[in-house]
Amino acid sequence: MLQLASKLPGVGTTIFTTMSQLAHQYQAINLGQGFPDFAMHPQLIALCNKAMQEGHNQYAHMYGIMALREQIAQKVHQLYHAAIHPETQITITPGGTYALYTACTTLLQPGDEVIVFEPAYDSYLPNILVNGAKPIRIPLQYPHYQIPWLQVAAAITSKTKLIILNSPHNPTGSVLSSADIEALRQIVANTNIFILSDEVYEHLIYDELQHHSLLRYPDLLERSFVCFSFGKTYHCTGWKLGYCISSPQLMQAFRSIHQFNAFSCDTPKQVALAQYMQASTDYLELAPFFERKRNLLRKLMTNTPFVPLPSSGSYFECYSYAHFSNENDVAFATRLTKEYGVTAIPVSAFYHNATDHKVLRFCFAKQDTTLIQAVERLTALK
Repeated sequence: MLQLASKLPGVGTTIFTTMSQLAHQYQAINLGQGFPDFAMHPQLIALCNKAMQEGHNQYAHMYGIMALREQIAQKVHQLYHAAIHPETQITITPGGTYALYTACTTLLQPGDEVIVFEPAYDSYLPNILVNGAKPIRIPLQYPHYQIPWLQVAAAITSKTKLIILNSPHNPTGSVLSSADIEALRQIVANTNIFILSDEVYEHLIYDELQHHSLLRYPDLLERSFVCFSFGKTYHCTGWKLGYCISSPQLMQAFRSIHQFNAFSCDTPKQVALAQYMQASTDYLELAPFFERKRNLLRKLMTNTPFVPLPSSGSYFECYSYAHFSNENDVAFATRLTKEYGVTAIPVSAFYHNATDHKVLRFCFAKQDTTLIQAVERLTALK
C-alpha cells in the first residue's frame, strides 16, 4: 500500500463543514458559516453575463485585469489616502484565503516563527505549518479580545518572521485601534519582521469607529501583505475573488508564487467588478446596512438567555452562555442545532487547544426574516 506523510497530519474536517452538515441534517437555520442568504446586486450579475457574452472568457493577465486594479487603487486612495500603483502593488487572487496562503508561502521558511492571535481564522495555522514554520500562539484578552502587546513584545525572538493581524476580526468582531497601530510600529521598527494583515471585512465596521488599514501607514505597508475579499463586499462569496496589496518588492515575490499556482483568476467576473466599482455606493453603504442587522440581532437576542460580547466589525457577533450552562461549547452548539433548530459556531474551534469560554459565534449577514425566525426558536432555550 502507498504511504503518504501528510504535511498537515492533525487537520480534519473543519467545524464549519461539520456544523453546516448538522444544520442540513436537522433543517436548522444556519447562523454559523459566514455567508449571506440574500442575493447580490442584479446589476453585478448582469455585468458578469454581459462580459461573458462579449467574449471575456479567456485567461486574464496574471496580475488581474488592469481596469480592475485601477479601480482598486482609486478606492484605496479615496478611503485611505494611499497612493498604490496598480501595476506593481496589486494582484487579483482567487479569494482572500488564497491571498493569505500565498503571502505565507512567499515569506516563510522552515524554522521561522509566526505570531498568531487566537481565536484565529482557521486557515492561519495550516498556512504556517505547511510551510514548515512555527506558530507562536498568543490569546487575545477575553472578553474584549484585545491584543496583549506586552506579551507580543516578550515573544519576539531572532526567529520571528511574521505577525498575522485580522481587523475587523473573525470570529469576535473586535477592531484594531490607533493605539494598537502604535504598539505594532514600536515592535517591528528596525527589525526584519513582516506583517500579514487580513482585512476582508474592511467595510464592515460600526459604532463610528475607523478601520485602521495598514494601507494608511507607509512605514507598515512596506513590510506588509494586506489581503481583501470581493465576496465579503459584494455578497458573492461563491465567486472566490480577492486581492492582495503590498510594496513593489514584496509583490514581485508574491507573484513568483502566484504564477505557478492559480496563475490567473476568473476573467468575466473581473470585467464585471471593474465596471461595477466605478460607483462607490455599495461599499460605502455596507457599514450602515450591516450595523442595522447587528443591532436587530442584538435586540432580538435580549429575549434569550444569551449575553452579547459586543462586535464592532465583521458580520459576526459572539454570545456567552456561561451563566446558564456548563456544557462545553461544541456540545452546546450541537444541542442548539438538534433541539432548537439554530446553528452557531463554537468559538473554541478557533483555538488550537480548544479554549472554551462558553461562547458561540452567530452570523448576522442574513435576511431580517431569517434572524427573526432563528431567535424566535432560541427564546425557547432552557
